[in-house]
Amino acid sequence: MSPVTGLHHVQVAAPVGCEEAARGFYGDLLGLTELEKPPLLAARGGCWFALGAGELHIGVEEPFRPAAKAHPAFRVESREALDALAETLAEAGATVSWADPVEIPGLARFHVADPWGNRLELVTNE
Repeated sequence: MSPVTGLHHVQVAAPVGCEEAARGFYGDLLGLTELEKPPLLAARGGCWFALGAGELHIGVEEPFRPAAKAHPAFRVESREALDALAETLAEAGATVSWADPVEIPGLARFHVADPWGNRLELVTNE
């Protein structure tokens, strides 16, 4: 048995000055609650959000390059909530790309890019 017990946090990279856009996308559109960063880490920029039992860290990277293939997948509580998030994101101008349900039977999922082009997946069991 592995001594690894779970995922503490996942970090996505963002450019310098990303905080306002991060709060708008991850906080307002996805509904995540911002967490206070420790003062020494807050000085580096970026921001943190609660994500279920774990955390999502938005970290400043210079030079910045978005992750086009590697991505976190966020679990959504229901199909109805997944559909509502897709609609909210599309109304905000994001491109929502639904995955073919044949690829992974029993899952409904879509991909979307954050404000800086990082690929994200949102998924729920059907």
